Amino acid sequence: MLKNLFLASALLLAFGAQAQPGSGGPAPDKVPDPTAVPLDGGASLLLAGGIGYAVRRLRQRRPR
Repeated sequence: MLKNLFLASALLLAFGAQAQPGSGGPAPDKVPDPTAVPLDGGASLLLAGGIGYAVRRLRQRRPR
């Protein structure tokens, strides 16, 4: 019962969270480079995490 109530309330609240057109933000002509994406911090953290995970898995596979 509680699970169904939570699901119904989550679905009802999701309708109010939809994006509205014209909600603000910089105008397209004011953006210096629309294709610029900051990949410096997040990509390096993902790469370091992937390397750490791979090392861990390789150590677990090696017989002792």
